[in-house]
Amino acid sequence: MGTASSSLSKIINQPYILFLFFQILGAVILGFGIWILADKTSFIAVLQMSSTSLKTGAYVLIGVGALTMLMGFLGCLGAVNEIRCLLGLYFTCLMVILITQVAAGLVIYFQKETLKEELSYIVEGLIDNYNPLNDDERNLQDAWDYVQKQISCCGWTGAKDWELNKILFNRSLTEYPCSCSNSSKDSQIDSGFCKLDIPANSTATSADWPVHEQGCMDGVEKWLKDNLGVILGVCTGVAVIELLGMILSISLCKNIHSEDYTKVPKS
Repeated sequence: MGTASSSLSKIINQPYILFLFFQILGAVILGFGIWILADKTSFIAVLQMSSTSLKTGAYVLIGVGALTMLMGFLGCLGAVNEIRCLLGLYFTCLMVILITQVAAGLVIYFQKETLKEELSYIVEGLIDNYNPLNDDERNLQDAWDYVQKQISCCGWTGAKDWELNKILFNRSLTEYPCSCSNSSKDSQIDSGFCKLDIPANSTATSADWPVHEQGCMDGVEKWLKDNLGVILGVCTGVAVIELLGMILSISLCKNIHSEDYTKVPKS
């Protein structure tokens, strides 16, 4: 027991631990925010190019990451030079960041249905206005094609969503999105529309298309469920590191306070 306590005391009294933990944590948060803004070929790209909410969230992550790295530096500086006000500032900022993260998690959890509706609205609008000749929306459309190709899905709730696309409707649904195809002949085509093998001047429905039956909403939900453990693990790890930093800063403050008293000359 004494050995374990001694080891913990040694760790607590190593100021560079504060710097190391929070430089890494801040870099991870900062990098995640930059990745959201830079990603152009995944479902994240569809969201961040369609919704200002995700862009705002990405900028918040970048700000939090930069602040966390700064706090790590100030915490280390305060520990090395035994400056209690810096350690107090470090503790306060960590507490604010942790409370903000918990609050954000609760908002997402209790507003998940609203967020799901907003997401459906974004994707359905993208499908309705999809036009391979529209260069202004090229990045957004390519990102959605990538999602459909990678998840092996079609539309948001199903292929029927594509029946509302203006171009396909005007062509009597005799064409279909190539990125939805489950046919080997379309495997090398990642975007645009493919022609259905039917007689000229015929009409069709989405049921006649050689496409995946699963909607991308189900695919995305399945991906989230499959990776829920990883997501929760990362969030828990971040929270534990932040709590550890708060404990370390309090311990260092107490040590500095104790040393101040020992230095007072006895009368």
